[in-house]
Amino acid sequence: MMNNFEERLASVRQGIMKRAAAMKEKAKKQGFEFKPFSRKQKQVLTWWCPSSPVKDKDGIIADGAIRSGKTLCMSLSYVLWAMESFNQQNFGMAGKTIGSFRRNVLFWLKLMLKSRGYQVVDHRSDNLIVVSKGDTQNFFYIFGGKDERSQDLIQGITLAGMFFDEVALMPESFVNQATGRCSVTGSKFWFNCNPDNPRHWFKVNWIDKCEEKHIIYLHFTMDDNLSLSEKIKERYRSMYVGVFFKRYILGLWCVAEGLVYSMFDEEKHVTDEHMSGALEYIVSIDYGTVNPFSAGLWAFDGKHSQREAELYYNSREVGKRVDDEAYYKMLKELIGDRKVSCIIIDPSAASFIEVIKKYGEYTVRKADNDVLDGIRVVTTMLNKGLLKIYKDCTSCINEFGLYCWDEEKNNDTVIKENDHAMDDTRYYVYTFLRRRLRWKY
Repeated sequence: MMNNFEERLASVRQGIMKRAAAMKEKAKKQGFEFKPFSRKQKQVLTWWCPSSPVKDKDGIIADGAIRSGKTLCMSLSYVLWAMESFNQQNFGMAGKTIGSFRRNVLFWLKLMLKSRGYQVVDHRSDNLIVVSKGDTQNFFYIFGGKDERSQDLIQGITLAGMFFDEVALMPESFVNQATGRCSVTGSKFWFNCNPDNPRHWFKVNWIDKCEEKHIIYLHFTMDDNLSLSEKIKERYRSMYVGVFFKRYILGLWCVAEGLVYSMFDEEKHVTDEHMSGALEYIVSIDYGTVNPFSAGLWAFDGKHSQREAELYYNSREVGKRVDDEAYYKMLKELIGDRKVSCIIIDPSAASFIEVIKKYGEYTVRKADNDVLDGIRVVTTMLNKGLLKIYKDCTSCINEFGLYCWDEEKNNDTVIKENDHAMDDTRYYVYTFLRRRLRWKY
């Protein structure tokens, strides 16, 4: 067994990539096998057709639950509409990132188009897809809309249509810039997303104004995807609770309110026994000087994980601030003689990272610090019983009962109090555990 965390992680990633490549190669050889379409999917596929009573609408919005079949039918219908309505025109297609769009949308879209007799040429270096059939040929440019700077990427191009996948994850400036490029007569917009906060700009400015903007609005649930079995739907229902259940399963635009981890139950998630057997140890750290310094020592047996011990130093309560060297000494006492694969730490803790590197005793990994996605994964791990806390980790246990959403903010924000053990827990789960248990949860 390799001792170096980075080498093991690279090996796991390589294995996943090989399996994914094999699955994709098999799919390419077999072609795309269409399943029966639901009524709403048929509406998406045909709303623009000459016989449709809503063919003159300027666009369509499809939102709702995960795994509801909206992305597949939206992307296919978009290209079919473009090929039936235009020739030698430019079109735009966007995801949060180009990589996520290629994984989640484009791979399957190309298979579907080829199965319907279209020729598809992917110019990856230019992020350009050329689709042709007979004498008709059109050009589809791929964009990533992850931040405010993304709007600069789409300036200057003239488009006959624009498709947005996961539009709620994009900044409003990018969407406004992209829709503003659609100046060809007959151009239309296509929006696809999962719900977010009801005060989200897309909900307020597009969904709530869909009639004013002359746009069709369709709401999807998992029952609108006829390819899902009841067993699979039940699996997804069991993964989420609270605000994430309402959004991802019920497909509701709802406010995040109350406790962040309302599913945390001391009888279920707190244990008075340490883990045993062959264990891998990881430390996660939320660094603070004036604010508390929180570190969790985690054990992982390949199936479950447990917070075995913790360090929580609050300089305000103690009345004494300490330097990075003192924190390092405390960290070594926390670890003891255990062999730690990696220390996952808040990326902003530059000075303490340098101290750890200076001694060269531990491998350091900067944490993936996506707050909302991190909370979502911690929620899933708790709900599936994959994460436990040893009884002596009282700071972590206390914060689970105090960590709250800020209901006064217009977006999903947590109150920045009682959150330091919660942050180090999120760093561990989102940076390490979700990758190691990817197939389980």
